[in-house]
Parts: sequence; C-alpha cells; structure tokens
Amino acid sequence: MGQGRQRSGVPLPEQWGELPGTASRQARGTSGAAAGRAGVPRGAASPRTIGVVAPFLSGAFWGPVLIGIHEAAQQRGHRTLVLRGTPSEVQAPSLGGEQVDGWIVIIEFDGLSELARAGVPFITLGARPADIVCPAVLPDNHGGVRSAVLHLIEHGHRRIAFVGNFAAYDVRERRDAYKDTLVEAGIPVDPDLIIPCDNNMYSGGRAVAPELLARLPGCTAAVFGTDKNALGMMSALKAAGVRLPEDFAIIGFDDVAEAQSADPPLSTVRQRFEMMGSAACELILTMIAGEAFPAEGVRTANALIQRSSCGCNVIQNFLDARDEAPEGDAADAVARQMVELLILPRPLPPDTPPTDVWPAVTRVVDMYFSVLRGAAPAPAAELERAYRQAVDITPDLGALLATARLLGQLPERRGAPLDAAARRRVDDFLELARLAIARARLAAETQYVHQLGVLARTNYEVSFALLGGTQQEYRSLSWLETTTVVWGCLALWDDHAARAELVIAGAYSRDGGPVPPDGSRCRLEAFPPAEMLPPSARDGTYSVFLLPIRSAQRDWGILALVGPTIVAMTGDEGTVAIWGTLLGAALERDALVASLSAQHVDLQKAYASERALSETVRELGCPLIPLLPGVLLVPLIGMIDAGRAQQVLEKVAEGVSRHEALRVLLDLTGVPFVDAQVAHSLGMTSRAAAMLGARVYLVGVRPDIARSLADVDLGALATFSSLSAALRELAPAGGALAQGPAGRALARNLASLKRHLEKP
Repeated sequence: MGQGRQRSGVPLPEQWGELPGTASRQARGTSGAAAGRAGVPRGAASPRTIGVVAPFLSGAFWGPVLIGIHEAAQQRGHRTLVLRGTPSEVQAPSLGGEQVDGWIVIIEFDGLSELARAGVPFITLGARPADIVCPAVLPDNHGGVRSAVLHLIEHGHRRIAFVGNFAAYDVRERRDAYKDTLVEAGIPVDPDLIIPCDNNMYSGGRAVAPELLARLPGCTAAVFGTDKNALGMMSALKAAGVRLPEDFAIIGFDDVAEAQSADPPLSTVRQRFEMMGSAACELILTMIAGEAFPAEGVRTANALIQRSSCGCNVIQNFLDARDEAPEGDAADAVARQMVELLILPRPLPPDTPPTDVWPAVTRVVDMYFSVLRGAAPAPAAELERAYRQAVDITPDLGALLATARLLGQLPERRGAPLDAAARRRVDDFLELARLAIARARLAAETQYVHQLGVLARTNYEVSFALLGGTQQEYRSLSWLETTTVVWGCLALWDDHAARAELVIAGAYSRDGGPVPPDGSRCRLEAFPPAEMLPPSARDGTYSVFLLPIRSAQRDWGILALVGPTIVAMTGDEGTVAIWGTLLGAALERDALVASLSAQHVDLQKAYASERALSETVRELGCPLIPLLPGVLLVPLIGMIDAGRAQQVLEKVAEGVSRHEALRVLLDLTGVPFVDAQVAHSLGMTSRAAAMLGARVYLVGVRPDIARSLADVDLGALATFSSLSAALRELAPAGGALAQGPAGRALARNLASLKRHLEKP
C-alpha cells in the first residue's frame, strides 16, 4: 500500500541558513519562485487546499509545525484545513474531502490505510508508518544524536546512557544513532545503559531516575530522547544530591523553551519545528502538482546547542576566541560578533550583513564608539529600543548580557587601554546597555504575562458561556466574540451511528458575513460549506480548524473555526481543544437534562397508574361480602403487615355500619403467617366491631396460626377451623343452608373468589 515512487527529489531544507529577521524577507523574495516550483502561484484561479491531520493543535511541537505548514502555504497562495485527531477519529479522507487536494498526517496513524486507499496524495510528518509506504518529513535524528554523543566523548565521557520512550518512532531512531555512534567511537554498547521510559514528558524522566541513579557513579553522562525527559530527570537527580554537570552531564533533544531557563541550562539538539512544517508543505505541493518527489521524503537538519548541563560555557568560549579586528573594520566586526552571540552556535554567513538579523546593531556599536571618543551618550530609550530587537532574536539573558561584555572587553583586545575618564564613560554606557537589556527583557516578560491574562479571561468567559449559558447561547457560538476566531460553525450528526450527514446547529461571523442557516444539512465530504467560508479562509490568510466534539457518552459532531494559527502559551494542549471539550460537556448536559425531563414525565405517569392500581388493590385487599343476613365475610389472601391490618380494621368497622352486620367472618385460610403484631391488630378489630354491636370470628385458623395467637389477648374473638364449620354454626335452620344446594353453590363461589384474589 502506498504512493508511486519517483527518482528525483526535493532538496534537503537548509533551515540553518535562515536566520532570525531574514526569514520574512527571504520568503517575500522567493515566494513567487517557490509557487512556480510547487502548486499554484498566488492569485491563481484555483488555489490548493492542504489537509492536515494532527492529534493536537498546540504545544512545543504541534504549534510550530502547524505554523510552518500554514505560513508556507500562505506564501504560495494556498489554504490549510486542519483536523484535530487521528485519521480514524476525523474520518479522513471523508471529512472535508471535497476541498482537500493533499494530506499531511502528523505522527498518529490510526486509520491511515483508509486515507491511502483514497488515491489522494499524502505524506506523514514526525514518524514513518510501519505498513504503508509514503514519503515522510523527519528530523535528522541520526545526525543530531551523533553530534551529542561525540560532544560528550570530547568531554572525556565513556559510560554514556540513553534514556527515552522507545514507543515513539523518532526516539527509536535516536537510540539507534546513539548505539551507532558509540560503535563508531570504539566504545562498547552496554545494554544496561539504555533505559526506557513511559512517555516523552517530564514524568517519564522522573519515573526512571532511580534506574539511572543505580548506575552512578560508573555512568557519567546521558543523552535523552526528549528535552522534557531530560528536565524531569534533572530535577530528580538534583534532589538526590547529584551535581550537574560536575557529577553528571546531560544533553536533551528538541530545545524546548524551558531548556534555556533550566538550572543548569540544558544542552540540547535543537530542532526547527517550523521548518519541518514548511518542508512538509513544499513536499505535498510538489506531489499535488504532479512533479517529481523523493519517495522516502526529506530530513530536516538540526544543531547541537551547547549550554551548561554538558559542562560547556559557550559564551565565554566565544568571547575568549575572538581575535582583534582590523581598525578599519572594527565597527562591522564588533556588530558581526554581537549578532553571532545572539545566534550561537550558528555563525553569521560572510555574505550576510549583521543588520539583516539585528537591524539596530550598528546603532548600538556607533553609540559605543561615540562614547569612546568622548561624545555624550545617546538617549537610554534609543538603546532600549535597539535591545528589544535583540530580545526578539533570543530571550537568552546570558547571550544578551554577553553583547555588553564584548563591548567592555574591546579596548583591551585592541591593545588600547582606556584612561580614567574614558573608562568612566564606557562603564556608564555599559551600565545603560545592561539596564536596556533588563528593561527589554522585562517588557517581553510583561507582554507574555499580559497574554496569559488575556488567555485566562478568555477561557473564563468561554467556560462560563458554555457551562452556565442556555442552549441557544452556546449553540449560536456567540461566545466566540471574546476570542480571536473570526468565523465558526457547529454541526451535529444527523445519525450518530452512520456519521454521514451533519445538521447545522449554530454559526458565527465576526463581521456579519454569510453563515449556514440553522437546520440546514451538509454532507461530511462538503463540510464546512466552502461558499460560506469568510474571505480570510478562502485566500489562505487564516487556517480552517475542524474539531470533533465528543463527550464520554457520544460523538456529537464537528466545530469549524477560522482564525489565526493557534500558538500554545500554557502547556502542550491549547485552549481551542478545551473549548471543544466544554462544548461536548454542554451538549451532554442538555441531553441528560432532556432525558431526565422525559423520565420525570414517565415517572409521573407511572405514579398516577400506580396510585390507581394501589386504590384497586386496596379495595381488593379487604373485600366485604354480605354472606347471610347480618353476616359479613372478609376473605384475606397473602401476607398481613401492620398497614394491611389497619386497613382490615377500618374496612370491618365500615362494613358493620353499612350492612348492620352482627357477625364478621375473617377468613384466614389464604394467610400464610400471622405474627404477634398482626394478631394484636386482629384483637383490636374484634373489640372495634364489638363496640358497634358485632362479633368477629376467625375462620381457617390452622394450628400454627393458633399457636401464634396463644399469648395474645383476643377479647371475645372466636375461631372456626373452616368456612363450612362457620356456616353450620351460624346459618339458619341448624346448618341446613350449609348442607343444601344453596350452601354448596355459595362455597363454590367463595372458592372462585379466593382463586381470583390469589392471582398475581
């Protein structure tokens, strides 16, 4: 199963040739050429739509990859449709299939075989499926780990461990590269130093810390499959008293944001996830255009970033290695060195002016040389504006402060010591520079905190609207007004089992543009309706995101959103996924309320029926039969509890009054058991009847019942062993009625009545 192999290929992306500040200019300069190579140029009649299937939409890996895909597609005049989930979960290639020209599937491949059978171009990113042949975009895992292992060997380490989650494809490649590099260096591979963990996160590293500690002090260094594994391990090692890097050296893989601020800062293999996304976009567009493509896909380069956790001091090494620059080129040489400090470990290419990366760097250098010559220092605000540009290049405070150190060391390096006055001027300038760095860094942190505040307020408002609002409010998607989303559409499955057609439940447009009407239907393949999408989606400015809405009990439908590319600020799962979860919970809640309301109506009906039945049973539970003139028969069937005994008392009193009876026969033949409490109630019935001028007789008293009545005060209550005995005693003419045809007929009728009462 797979796609056609072709011999020629897309070149390996040279992402390390792209420097901060140059990417946008390069993109503007090459977008036309790139569009000519792959797909349709901007402004063409039929731009392509790239479908992206990703289980997450944000985080250290997912967010930058999606940004890279979207920006590369946008530069070439194409669109992106992002589906959150696995191919199976989002029913790829069916969902949105009529709009998609080619697919990029990221890491999770459940259901990929269905997509492969559809005949639409597709590639994978981040991993290669085991049983499907297709191009893949992968990082250069082998080269990255090889550089890490060789670097540790250069530091003198020989017992080097590898820790990672081997369930992940890329981590398995990194493990294999670790073993290959040890063999290449002539170091035997010790399986005991290959330590698996359960996941790629902090918890995975922390969980296996005891295993690594057990291998110390013989093992002196480790390479980790991910930075987060390494950071989790570092906290556990420090808690155990291990000094990093003096006792143990560590190198991670990825270069996540936390790596720079770790204690000590984490050395790592830096990946450019945006470049992976860009490479994937170019590869799929090449396939869509029918051009030659590499059957295996492409590998994106990476670089070893040396920080303190491996034992390096890269910034000091850089400063120590700088040679004196020629006098005529001093300003330019200093500007280049300041930029190189910010982009370590990459060098600045000789043909790239430093101002292409840091536009204000020459102004900082000019201010320094002016102060050196005795001029008044430039305004502090101008210096701060210049360093705000530097903070945009790197947030690494050590690298930023190193630019000031470089300027402070310059006179001595040039062999021109300063007099006291010049030294004072330079020191004052450097103090201003350090203050400008601190202010610029603080401004960046303040902006980040502000963004977190906006995010928290937005999430609160959305959560309140979804969980506290009415069904009309949340289905209308009016809660999107507080977000950056410009267009949205909620569609629910017409048939939850078939999942073939969607019914529009609500829609939102920030600018009042067209939206699908509520209640309209849309086939799975045509959702979201292309003719209803806003211009910002049709021209590729914004991505279209499709989120399956699910709860614990049901798959509800799809939420389509159009807006800026999602960037995570607070973890590995972004806020949009939380919105989908809350929306599913709201739908589940309302379905539950509707179900409970229906059950309440049913229960009310059942209660009414039960009450009517209870009244009937009450009547049948103590029937009064005028047997003879002045004689009432009360046949009792089944158990008699306290409640029913009270009913018997009330019915007997009522019957005696109504029928002016003098004798009451309580027939206990069908009663299986009479306890003392019931016997006491029967005695009370006898006394009540006596007060009304009647006498009560118990009929069908078996020996066991007689024993239960032995210690009970029954007053004037008399007993008969059978109804026939009672009739012989009480009937006129000395029992002639009982012996004659009428008596036998009466006995048959009584037997029939008992059988009726005994029916369930």
